[in-house]
Amino acid sequence: MEWHVTDAQSLAIIDREIGDHVFSPAEYEIVRRVIYATADFEYKSLIRFSERALQAGAAALAARTTIVVDVPMVQVGITPSIQTTFANPVYCSMDALTRPQREKTRAAWGIETLARRYPEGIFVVGHAQTALTVLVELIEAEEIRPALVIGTPAGFVDADVAKERLQESLIPHIRTEGRKGSAVVAAAIVNGLVDLAWQAYGQEGAVGV
Repeated sequence: MEWHVTDAQSLAIIDREIGDHVFSPAEYEIVRRVIYATADFEYKSLIRFSERALQAGAAALAARTTIVVDVPMVQVGITPSIQTTFANPVYCSMDALTRPQREKTRAAWGIETLARRYPEGIFVVGHAQTALTVLVELIEAEEIRPALVIGTPAGFVDADVAKERLQESLIPHIRTEGRKGSAVVAAAIVNGLVDLAWQAYGQEGAVGV
């Protein structure tokens, strides 16, 4: 991400208002990106990282693993940073060619189709709770084993159930707890992770994979 003076000033305000925290430096970079994108400090207590989520995600990005997202807003939000770094393929569930199915939403049906096609991909679900539920069901059935799942959909009806199941899956993941979340949050997490991975692997690491 290209930073400007106002960005630095905003991040300095975030650092000052957050104060002490228990995040690792890499985790904190993700959290402050989310707060910067949303101006919502509650995310400090809502974002959760599974063990080695950042390491697994960075390695997958450097390996040019396919990224599958649930909605176009996430795709648009992450494509510029992806294109200027590792150039991973990015596919959106809403663009997947699927047959109509009444039992599932378009996003859920699309994410299932793409998950079967890219079972070890990076999955980013920022909006559609139904897509995250389908993804977790495929993980629990051992039909897919994603390199990383980012799950931040908002919702009121059983919004936390899929996230809790994701937590129990042992798949590397980054999630928000409770009702809050959005595609903006998901994109901020991905972009932060891309920057961290690019610092760790760089141009030489990306080309050499």
